Amino acid sequence: MSHKSSREEVWQPGDKVVARYNFTGSSHEDLPFQKADLLTIVTPTRDPNWYKARNSEQRQGLIPANYVEKRASSEHGERRTAVKLNAMPWFHGKIAREKAEQLLSPREDGLFLVRESTNFPGDYTLCVCFQGKVEHYRVIFKDNRVTIDEEEFFENLTKLVEHYHKDADGLCTQLRRSVPKQGKQDFSVDSKAFETAGWVIKKEDLKLGEPIGKGEFGDVRLGTLRNHESVAVKTLKDSSRPVQQFLAEASVMTSLRHPNLVQLIGVVFDEGVIYQVMEYMVKGSLLEYLRSRGRLHVSKLDQIKFACDTCAGMAYLESKRLVHRDLAARNVLISESETAKISDFGLAREEQFNQEGGKFPIKWTAPEALKDSKFFSNKSDMWSFGVLLWEIYSFGRVPYPRIPLTEVVRYVASGYRMEAPEWCPPEVYQIMKEAWSANPDDRPTFRAVETRLKQIKATLNS
Repeated sequence: MSHKSSREEVWQPGDKVVARYNFTGSSHEDLPFQKADLLTIVTPTRDPNWYKARNSEQRQGLIPANYVEKRASSEHGERRTAVKLNAMPWFHGKIAREKAEQLLSPREDGLFLVRESTNFPGDYTLCVCFQGKVEHYRVIFKDNRVTIDEEEFFENLTKLVEHYHKDADGLCTQLRRSVPKQGKQDFSVDSKAFETAGWVIKKEDLKLGEPIGKGEFGDVRLGTLRNHESVAVKTLKDSSRPVQQFLAEASVMTSLRHPNLVQLIGVVFDEGVIYQVMEYMVKGSLLEYLRSRGRLHVSKLDQIKFACDTCAGMAYLESKRLVHRDLAARNVLISESETAKISDFGLAREEQFNQEGGKFPIKWTAPEALKDSKFFSNKSDMWSFGVLLWEIYSFGRVPYPRIPLTEVVRYVASGYRMEAPEWCPPEVYQIMKEAWSANPDDRPTFRAVETRLKQIKATLNS
């Protein structure tokens, strides 16, 4: 592969550079890296096209200058740090007016909570105690912002609550103390946090192209970044309510970096429209890759490699105590070099798995998680991985063939497990069976399975 460089400057020791492409290296002196990796220049070499550099794990080696570009400087300090989420302990989600009034006790002035509006779906309600009563203020969600009086608008609920903490500004009283929600809490994200952390891309640097898929929040489009780099762009529809969820997903992705996870490159804010700019996976989903090529073109080595790649990415998420919740071949993408990378791993929320909305992935979901979403875990992800392995070795067939969707849960509960796909190695089918153990504690970890899959791969290579 040939990459032209327009660079004329000479980089100095300590300079930070960002990878524009993947580099595998061809000798033991080279330093392999993935696109979007951050590297530090150690020293120039006699050849102006090569530099000695250091990666985040402090490993050193030679890198080609035309595969990287100097990281943009930032007035806010160190660039491309993780974006932090803001906890919203006072947000209680979908509770009734009566329940909110029960929680606001004893009714001291300024005691408050925020809930989702029951009368105006999509809006919120700020519930505040004053003189022994509870006042309910409608919080209007409009153009990705929130407001009570339609005069002062806030980026999110956190900003609104902070404002009325400082000043009543038309409310019956200023907010003083919240009633914290028990259990899992929600979060908000500030767009400013992405700028401060170095993840904002200027809208003029991104050119949008044709749609290449559908995402949870809107279309996924092909894009061109700074006139030379192909990227995938997740779009958030205008005035769409899940803006905070969209940003929360992106914020988690800023803290994750692994060769088998699709990398977030940055975020664009464009007059109320938000884009996530992602690494472009030119060969599409693993599911379509398997189905379109079939056993004539997908070798046993390809299959075990895809299994190893996916398991490595999941082992990384497991080490971060992050749960994917929707692991399936459709959510694994294939790069130009035929590396499998997991996508849609930012944040999993209950709303994504609403059975009535037709998005509940019954055939991939562990029995305990089907019963109650609080039982989603790395162990339920392992169940899904077993189904993904079955997809790989059946060349993309729909799981549980010949069993009606409405009957799958009953079959699984009674102990039924899918048979091994034709020509599936017994060692791989054994992993599937362990992944489908009824007791989550009996399922292996991703790290342990990764070791076993690598051993199988080594046997095929020998």
